[in-house]
Amino acid sequence: MKYYIGVDGGGTKTAFALFDENKKMLASVTGPGSNHENLDTAFDGASDIIMEGLRSLCEKAGISLGDVSFTLMGLAGIDHEYQYDIMCDMLRKKGLENFEVFNDGFIVVKAGATGKSAIGYNCGTGVCCNGIDIDGKRMQLAGLGDFSGDISGGGNIVIEAFRLVYNELFLGLEKTLITDMVNKEYGFKTREEFLSLIEKIEGENGGEYIRTMVGFFFEAVKQGDKPATEYCERMATRGAQLISALASQMNFGDGEVEVVLSGSINVKLDNKLYLDMLLSKAETMSGKKLKFIKLEAMPVTGCINWIMQDYAK
Repeated sequence: MKYYIGVDGGGTKTAFALFDENKKMLASVTGPGSNHENLDTAFDGASDIIMEGLRSLCEKAGISLGDVSFTLMGLAGIDHEYQYDIMCDMLRKKGLENFEVFNDGFIVVKAGATGKSAIGYNCGTGVCCNGIDIDGKRMQLAGLGDFSGDISGGGNIVIEAFRLVYNELFLGLEKTLITDMVNKEYGFKTREEFLSLIEKIEGENGGEYIRTMVGFFFEAVKQGDKPATEYCERMATRGAQLISALASQMNFGDGEVEVVLSGSINVKLDNKLYLDMLLSKAETMSGKKLKFIKLEAMPVTGCINWIMQDYAK
């Protein structure tokens, strides 16, 4: 039996999975986040987390790291060649052999695509858009926040939802259904009480409030709320621009192009109107037939798919 390891390294947690040559998952463990950008110890600390996770995984499976034929990692924060070089050098110095490292956005593509090439559009807290074409060329867009015009992540949507309510209550601008939803949910009686929501969104349990506000936003869109729908149109336009750029600049052939959707905004919410807008705009801009695929598998499964396509001997 041959053993392969996949690693999905994010900002808050890192998933490690051991597979056999039939792509069966034999064992898995979860460790701390391994994004070097979030750690005081930077690359050294991130590589320590990875090595510790790899050893824990092998120990759980009753094998040694030397028994593993290949390890493929998708790591958040590996966005540029110099970061790739530093991380690989650190891992080699700490004893890892036979491995490859990519940005984590690319393993999402491999986890959801039916073939070797596709575009991946991820909208979770933030946004990124990755492509792998039929020549194996890779390209990554977005992920730089305001600098790259990202407006479709949960962090962006919660601010816009708050702003729409603020505009109504404090500026006397267009009414939004989100206002009544917020007041009913949190029992606000005055507009000043509404402002306390900022502290909650930015607090320790902010994720709960962000999810609620994002849900209100898409419910308002579903009910035809004009201010929310206008922002939803902007989100769809920006996402279509990203997808179209990859579809146009990379080689996906003349047929249908798969687009793997991932992240909570794209796959966990009742937002059919938004996704329909996104698909229509992306096909119009790119001039290509696109097939949206909602990611259902764990992203780490993209690692074993990639290994068996390009690295297994």
